[in-house]
Amino acid sequence: MYAIIDCNSFFASCERAFNPELMDKPLAILSNNDGCVISRSSEAKALGIPMGAPLFKYKQVIAEKNIQVRSSNYSLYGDMSERVMKLLEKFSPEVEVYSIDEAFLKLPTSNDYQTLGHTIKTYIYQCTGIPVSVGIAPTKALSKAANNIAKKFPKKTNGYHVIDTEEKRIKMLQWLPVQDIWGIGRGNTKRLQNKGAQTAYEFTQLKDDWVKRNMSIVGLRLKKDLEGEPTIQLEDEVQNKKAIATTRSFEFTFSDKENMKERIATFASRCAEKLRMQDSSCNIVMVYLRSDRNKKNESQYRASKVITLPYATDSTLTINQFAQKALYEIFKPGIKYKRAGVILMGLIKTNALQLDLFKNEDPKHKQLMNAMDVLNEKYGGRKIKMANQDLQRTWKMRQAHLSPEYTTKFSDIITLNCDTI
Repeated sequence: MYAIIDCNSFFASCERAFNPELMDKPLAILSNNDGCVISRSSEAKALGIPMGAPLFKYKQVIAEKNIQVRSSNYSLYGDMSERVMKLLEKFSPEVEVYSIDEAFLKLPTSNDYQTLGHTIKTYIYQCTGIPVSVGIAPTKALSKAANNIAKKFPKKTNGYHVIDTEEKRIKMLQWLPVQDIWGIGRGNTKRLQNKGAQTAYEFTQLKDDWVKRNMSIVGLRLKKDLEGEPTIQLEDEVQNKKAIATTRSFEFTFSDKENMKERIATFASRCAEKLRMQDSSCNIVMVYLRSDRNKKNESQYRASKVITLPYATDSTLTINQFAQKALYEIFKPGIKYKRAGVILMGLIKTNALQLDLFKNEDPKHKQLMNAMDVLNEKYGGRKIKMANQDLQRTWKMRQAHLSPEYTTKFSDIITLNCDTI
């Protein structure tokens, strides 16, 4: 049997875990620079706050309905996610982290999966304060559907649902619309609806050869999974990315080159860190700049530059050198820049580098990068930086409603005042 554990309104739940005053109150979490809503509590959803709602358009509604607002606290969310995933290993050695708030488990044989679902849900909440929904079924696709039921009907299911009989499987498939099938996609949804399949059950009644011809082998595997045949297995490892990007909107617009150089250096540094984390090197560096498109009365400008490197590298110093070169070529004075990004492409495994007789990485870089990564991992907060980076702040974003980093910053650890008797 497979299980999927999905954290309910994860970002909002992380905030509530350390601030009980937010319990049962409508809560909205904002994106970088407090631009729009990226997560909502169930109470905020009920008040009509849509996903992606621009903050400036909903300020009056938020004030009138007393909706609590918080800036994204990714340090806190990332740490809480890691804690949840670690706790899940208690129930199975086979855990696939599917996203920051979801994980699949391959469960050991049990005579009572209902009790197991309840135990997982209770244990995670007791240890972290994060409420979760649990779906258990013979396949990954069916467990995802079971999780949908657990979230859709929390009072009836108590937050967990098990599909362990053929009768339950058929009933679920007849209830589930095709657009809500895990991994179906918009294109296949339209294709199935045009074929007359409106539900997951009707999808499973289609012939295999039609599904394979129109939806590829991936669609056929999904159909088999819904039929109860475990065809989609747990991923053994996270697949390496084919491109790595770090892009951000700025807290304020910048017009001077020095600020832009610092931002590009920080983005290049973060890209290089991600590159080394997956043991890859890059052959191509791309830098792009954007003006503020919302300021129609200002001069608008969009530009990008791609540079092919003379050799593949994972060195922060080398990547930043070429990123700065790209910046110099596309920077235009007088423009108020609001966004920029660095993208690394042409990725290959570092241990498969093809050396050149004349142009290769300085061998000292590898030792230096290793030392930087070890120290930053040990002390956190990216203490070791390049000289042209801001030593005080890494991500310069507007975060007017930021909560403390309760679990990752010593100065933000909760303190208790206990009166002696």
